[in-house]
Amino acid sequence: MARRSTSLHLCQLDNSLPYSIRVLLEASVRNWDGFLVKEEDVMNILDWKAKQNNVEVPFCPARVLLQDFTGIPAMVDFAAMREAVKNLGGDPSRVHPACPTDLTVDHSLQIDFSKCAIQNTPNPGGGDLQRPPAKLSPLKAPRKLPCRGQASCRGPCDSESGRNSGPLSVQIENTPLLCPFHLQPVPEPETVLKNQEVEFGRNKERLQFFKWGSKMIENVSVIPPGTGMAHQLNLEYLSRVVFDVKDFLYPDSVVGTDSHTTMVNGLGILGWGVGGIETEAVMLGIPVTLTLPEVVGCELTGTASPLATSIDIVLNITKQLRQAGVSGKFVEFFGSGVSQLSVVDRTTIANMCPEYGAVLSFFPIDNVTLKHLKHRGFDEAKLKSMEVYLKTVKLFRNDQLSTGEPEYSQTVHINLGSIMPCVSGPKRAQDRVAVTDMKSDFQACLNEKVGFRGFQIPPEKQHDVVPVEFEGNEYQLSHGSVVIAAVISCTNNCNPSVMLGAGLLAKKAVEAGLTVKPYIRTSLSPGGGMVTHYLSSSGVLPYLKKLGFDVIGYGCSTCVGNTTPLPEAVQNAIMQGDLVACGVLSGNKNFEGRLCSCIRANYLASPPLVVAYAIAGTVNIDFQTEPLGADPAGRSIFLHDIWPSREELHQVEEELVISSMFKELKEKMEKGNKRWDSLEVLESVLFTWDWKSTYIRCPSFFDKLAKEPLPVQSIENAYVLLHLGDSVTTDHISPAGSIARGSAAARFLSSKGLTPREFNSYGARRGNDAVMTRGTFANIKLLNKFIGKPAPKTIHFPTGKTMDVFDAAEAYQKENIPLIILAGAKYGLGNSRDWAAKGPFLLGVKAVLAESYEKIHKGHLVGIGIAPLQFLPGENASSLGLTGKEQFSISFPQKLSPGTTVDVKTNTGKLFRVIATFDNDVEITLYRHGGILNYTVRRLL
Repeated sequence: MARRSTSLHLCQLDNSLPYSIRVLLEASVRNWDGFLVKEEDVMNILDWKAKQNNVEVPFCPARVLLQDFTGIPAMVDFAAMREAVKNLGGDPSRVHPACPTDLTVDHSLQIDFSKCAIQNTPNPGGGDLQRPPAKLSPLKAPRKLPCRGQASCRGPCDSESGRNSGPLSVQIENTPLLCPFHLQPVPEPETVLKNQEVEFGRNKERLQFFKWGSKMIENVSVIPPGTGMAHQLNLEYLSRVVFDVKDFLYPDSVVGTDSHTTMVNGLGILGWGVGGIETEAVMLGIPVTLTLPEVVGCELTGTASPLATSIDIVLNITKQLRQAGVSGKFVEFFGSGVSQLSVVDRTTIANMCPEYGAVLSFFPIDNVTLKHLKHRGFDEAKLKSMEVYLKTVKLFRNDQLSTGEPEYSQTVHINLGSIMPCVSGPKRAQDRVAVTDMKSDFQACLNEKVGFRGFQIPPEKQHDVVPVEFEGNEYQLSHGSVVIAAVISCTNNCNPSVMLGAGLLAKKAVEAGLTVKPYIRTSLSPGGGMVTHYLSSSGVLPYLKKLGFDVIGYGCSTCVGNTTPLPEAVQNAIMQGDLVACGVLSGNKNFEGRLCSCIRANYLASPPLVVAYAIAGTVNIDFQTEPLGADPAGRSIFLHDIWPSREELHQVEEELVISSMFKELKEKMEKGNKRWDSLEVLESVLFTWDWKSTYIRCPSFFDKLAKEPLPVQSIENAYVLLHLGDSVTTDHISPAGSIARGSAAARFLSSKGLTPREFNSYGARRGNDAVMTRGTFANIKLLNKFIGKPAPKTIHFPTGKTMDVFDAAEAYQKENIPLIILAGAKYGLGNSRDWAAKGPFLLGVKAVLAESYEKIHKGHLVGIGIAPLQFLPGENASSLGLTGKEQFSISFPQKLSPGTTVDVKTNTGKLFRVIATFDNDVEITLYRHGGILNYTVRRLL
């Protein structure tokens, strides 16, 4: 093979090494530099059997995937670093990610418009709307679309009149859809247009900033709104599988700021979700550090039932892997059953790994993968090159070779033949319920005590019925009534069989005269244009729409709570009767109250079952013995009457899932969309900051940055900003929710002319350090021992006044007084959150002194320039007699080493030693520079 690769290092590998570990090994060999990646790291990975779970190893992924909420602070940092490099005399254009970085704008979509309501919300995103929301017209009935005069046209281009005449197409932006009568484009559904219009209006500032980054920062690519989900585009469009850079081949791998990044492991690409600082570090050329993982082998055998969908397989595997205890481990699939799963089945399974706790679920590349890539449009020469390379470096799985399977830390055996259709709920993804047992199980949940499953409804109230009037008609609500039914983007959009199954079931239901009650909030949120393409081209989209499953847009919506509120009459009826109302969705998260505070039971189901339960109007039904409804003649219609056969599904798949689909979608995504193209940005190396903006602001990380780092400075006479207990989470430190009206952040936004309705959330304002710093420790549940009750308050000791945390920190900074935080065990638990480190740094915190840390957050503190100090074993603030009201002086040696101890002295005369918990020389280097951002700026001078 003419192309170069790392094959010379890996071709002699022992076949017993798991494939996922081989990817880690290849990356370490390729990126070895003696500092960030050392020879010892390579040898530790090679000796995985002995070293698993005992050593830390670096991993340099090939690329980074960002979504807009977590991507914006990283992009703001890069823009700010350009300013810093220029101010220090360097070339700002050199500031760019070290690896390809793709950012998808997919988390800003909200369902302002759906099939039966328009939510005329204020403009929480700031900026000028192209058209005020109050003037947007309510949804109208489908319009008769005018014929454009073609002589060959045999009818009008509207879905109603053409429903029984043949397949129809509905134009969605980024999908190549035509009217079946005269092959001319037809307009987009009004729902999508309206949601996209509001999205572009409320997020105009952020979108302009992203567009500047895509144009002016090398290695940054931005996928605009309306295109699809980060994880879906990662699978369909962004995945390389094997990189070919100047004739150098190496495996594709990725870290992303979305928990669904793991979906890509179904394509044989190693990847998982991480926090903002980890992704930013990778963008800056710093590897991710992880404990060399245990790898659980999951052997799949047998063949699944024809009635079982990918969702049934996913939920079965979820339950069995959770029971096996795979938290924090890699899962790798092998066995004869693997080859019977398509790539879309595999990605659906891999997408669920956060629900059973695994870091990732890896399907090695095999012949099934190559066939899928051929459909995607990979040419034969490229596929052949990939195959030769992967086989050479032993990253290709082949059932037909008798080389034996890898050895695993443990093995889980799953017989696909035992899997039957099921749903999951009512509160947790791992609680599977066979569809045949649904009615009896729901009734059991009504009886059980309140807990993971139960609702404890008294027997005499379990049959209560509450009337509700909606749109002039009266309906009956009871326990089990479905009020939200959502076919959403998370898990199913990559799998044609389950999505088409929903469409074909809808078609048969409509033809049988079945309907969905109008008060049920139904929606269809595809993950990308491909989904809408095959739903429309197959002719099923009009039938889904007829049942209320309108395409509402492309983005995370119902799954993350962004749904139109339930009708007030329905909410009142639920509360009046204390009813256990239900939501049914085809996602992967169903925590209680996630969809709506008044919905207590949430079930995960395959898309066809979501439609079926919407038609039934209740989950309290036995599909085997009870009908979904009746046709106009009064004949009972059962589920089996309208359930599509596998033969029907296969026929439609063969007609639709073809190579031209991927090729056409690629062309459409590269072309972009009109709204994105019309955004105007100044093409300059440096970003033009708008100092009036409340969303995008140049952070103050580099205000006092010098060309050379100063020697490590001791901390003298520091006050304690907060005295905290155990298990302080990143949400306590940097909340992501709404901004309280009386908070420091609210006062700042009010001073900028914003009303409380326009405050939005901390999560939406991550690009503004002034808001995020004021939001640090602003959680109302924060328990500061100085205050004695939950409140975002502390004491400013020089004056003795109780203040908001930000106000106290600001006062200390004006007096040039350094700050530390005292904490108990497990400081920094919870979601990885970059502002949980950045915020304290900008408040003036120089060190945290805790009993122990959550590992990822400790790394974040180092990465921003805060010293993570730890009490000696058996000691804590209480045992040392510390009240937190003292002043602390901390002496650092000039030559720091991993795990060194340092002296701490208080103004009351106490002297004790603590551990500076730097794990390696890289962390010490970053700390000496004042964090990874400063280190990068200086490296580029």
